[in-house]
Amino acid sequence: MGSHRKRSKEETPFWRGWQERRRVKHHTPREVREMWRNHFRDFFGTEPEDHWFFRGRRFKGWASSEPGTYNPFVGLMLAKGGGLLPLLVLRLLEKQPRYGNEIMKALQEHTNGRWVSNPGVIYPMLNFMERHGLVEGEWEDKDRRTRRFYRITQRGNEELARLKDVMKPRLEEASEILQSLLDELFAA
Repeated sequence: MGSHRKRSKEETPFWRGWQERRRVKHHTPREVREMWRNHFRDFFGTEPEDHWFFRGRRFKGWASSEPGTYNPFVGLMLAKGGGLLPLLVLRLLEKQPRYGNEIMKALQEHTNGRWVSNPGVIYPMLNFMERHGLVEGEWEDKDRRTRRFYRITQRGNEELARLKDVMKPRLEEASEILQSLLDELFAA
């Protein structure tokens, strides 16, 4: 571990340049995307799709936002293959019963807005958990079926304990590796 001063994303030339370009008002998402592409091309000297590191599908998460918004690393951890989303949802329900939109809002808050969940992900997962006895859902108003509140079951608590047991050492290991990579890649 080096004793270097960490540079914030605002201090790196690429993101500083991007923030300067963002000061210009744009009215449509298309204009913002085009501005991003121009900034990328000016900085790297190539189109985003042609850059060796960002080409193909891997580029999408990087191009969709700037620091302080969506973070592709956080997205990977919470995506279907990353495994953290079910653990986090069960943990949120362990604290208190919630309905789907509350869960999505809590997830956004826990990631400081770097990842926003999608109803097309959350509700199928809750339905799966309910079918497998991990959570129970109950309509707030059975006649109108406006909001469905979910609470964790005993089986869900047992599964949460197992998931924590499996995931905690892996997350700690990943955190150490990421810190080591940060130190190596960005040491002065």
